[in-house]
This record gives sequence, structure tokens and C-alpha cells, in this order.
Amino acid sequence: MVAPLMTDLRTWRDRVRRIADFGYSTLLMPDVPTWQPAVGPTLATAAALTDLRVGSWVYAAALREPWSTAWEAHSLSVLTEGRFEMGIGAGRPGIEVELGQPAVPTAERRTRMRETVAALRTFDGPELHTPVVMAVSGPKSQALALEVADAVTFVLSADDDRAETTKRVRDFAGRGDIELAQHVAAVGDRVAPFMAPPSLDTAALRAADSLVILPDDPAAAAEEIERRRAEIGLTYFVIGADFAETLAPMVAKLAGRR
Repeated sequence: MVAPLMTDLRTWRDRVRRIADFGYSTLLMPDVPTWQPAVGPTLATAAALTDLRVGSWVYAAALREPWSTAWEAHSLSVLTEGRFEMGIGAGRPGIEVELGQPAVPTAERRTRMRETVAALRTFDGPELHTPVVMAVSGPKSQALALEVADAVTFVLSADDDRAETTKRVRDFAGRGDIELAQHVAAVGDRVAPFMAPPSLDTAALRAADSLVILPDDPAAAAEEIERRRAEIGLTYFVIGADFAETLAPMVAKLAGRR
């Protein structure tokens, strides 16, 4: 569940506890400065409230220096006793300029991602391995993920249909042993904050048979998750916290099948 802090602190804490009670495995925070508290302290707070795993979804390389990001990620791994995973990606195009920072070219963003993971491995040492989830799009970022990441999520366009996405993921999966994650921006007719623009056309997503959306009926959503596991190999699904209660029966249903 991606659970940004968009309410008062008490309400957000209650939401974190409910997410754990519903049976979800992991609470994730987006990296959007000025919109909410910083990722590290917020995740440390969430980890102290429950036994959930926590993670960044995702650190934006365009905004962050590798050494500093790696230190924060390692610190969270230590403080949560191994319940932290570092999600990292290039960052939304133009985000650094919007925040008054110099533009960072795409190649430099990839370099920062590589350097961040290398520094994290140094901080971790031989006794700790902080899992790294890398958000990728083109062939160069995919190649980087195959080298240094434990899991990968594909940056999907709203008009990518099922067939196109399936081919893309299968082609990647055939090149290495890495967990495949998938970002779900919409459920039914609603779009999750921080997961996609609010103007996202859910009807168009359904018409394209896009993987960016799930049905809001929990039984149908469970069937769709199982289909994606079987046909594509996706095993890690990231969904907005606004849908935590709606899809709680889905989680219970899937857990009962294991």
C-alpha cells in the first residue's frame, strides 16, 4: 500500500494500523518533497506502529545524492530490523526543476541510481542486505536493474494494453532471476493519489485492458491478480492506500489460496 501522509497525523496513524490489520504486507511512501513529511522519518514512524514492512516508492534519483540516500536507506534497514526495502527510480521528468534545482539529464539519473545501490551495499556490509526495488522504463534502466536490483517495477503508460505489457515483462524476465512488481494506479473508477494524475481516464484503461487498473469487486480483483501471476509472472502488487478497505477481502482471498 502506498500511504502518503495527506491528513492529520492521528488519522494517518490509524490508517497505517488498519492496513496492517487487513493483512497487507508492506507500507510504501512516495518521495515528493514539500507535499508531505520526508520519507525516512515517516517510514520509521510507520514501522514503529506495526510489524509491516516499509519502503520508498520510490526515491527520485533526480532529487537525491547517492551517498545520502544510501545512508538513509541503510539506517532504515537497521532501525526496522530488516523490514525496509529501498525503491529507487530516475524521478518524474522535470520534478527537480519544479523544485528549483538544476535539471538532471537521464544518463546522470541512471548513474545516481547505480551509485546509490553501490553505496548502500557498502553501508550494509556482509551482515545486511537491504532489498532494492528499481523502477525502470527503457532498455538502459532495465539493464541496470538486472545488475543491481532485487525486484523491478515497470513504468507503464496509461495506453499500454495487456498484450504489450505482457510481452515487455516476459522479455525482461527471461534475462535474469528478479522479482517482478506492478504499480496499480486505479481501482474501479477511482485513481489513487500519488499513483497517477487524477485526470486518468479509467474507462480508457478498461477499454485497453490495461494492467494499471483493477476491478473494485474484491473477488474479481483476486482473480485478476492470480491471472497476472500465472500469465506474466508478476508477484508484487503496489496499490494506493485509499483502496485498502475496499480490497481487504481480496487480500484474505489470496492468502487463503496459498
